[in-house]
Amino acid sequence: MTGSESPDALIVIDIQRDYFPGGQMPLVDPERAADRAGAVLASFRQAGRPVIHVHHEATGSGSTFLIAGTEGVEPWPTVKPSEGELIVIKHFPNAFRDTSLREILDRLGVGVIAMVGMMTHMCIDATARQAADLGYRVWVAGDACATRELRHEGRSVPAPSVHAAFLAALASSYARVSDADALIRGLSR
Repeated sequence: MTGSESPDALIVIDIQRDYFPGGQMPLVDPERAADRAGAVLASFRQAGRPVIHVHHEATGSGSTFLIAGTEGVEPWPTVKPSEGELIVIKHFPNAFRDTSLREILDRLGVGVIAMVGMMTHMCIDATARQAADLGYRVWVAGDACATRELRHEGRSVPAPSVHAAFLAALASSYARVSDADALIRGLSR
């Protein structure tokens, strides 16, 4: 994606209560990411550009968070959908899998997608890669995303390292990655 393309629509992915303190899968600094996502969301609303909210609802018997019907699936207040904004419910990390997201984007004539949300290493990564593979151009606001510590081969990988690695991988081939302020400035192009 070139630096001169303005995003056509915003996808807000999984900024839901279970990812915040007191939830079933708290991330590192989700409040800051949600505040930055809220600023991006406000800018898209002000610009009159489409916003699509994607909410995860786990339905599997072994699910431990984002369980359908619990408070944990509720959107965080700073990114709560407004009347008329589209909501897509997903059951997999990839927001395109078994949902109407692609049909919605195509119906709206979207070519450039902006993304914010949670978790960077899972749903943001899976959705951004799929979007690029489907031919959309993708712009991710990295500071409007959050993740958590992971473990690999007995070692702890701190959340900031997980976040940076996944954003770097996306930036290498799949998406333009910037901060929320640059994305907001990009709306005026």
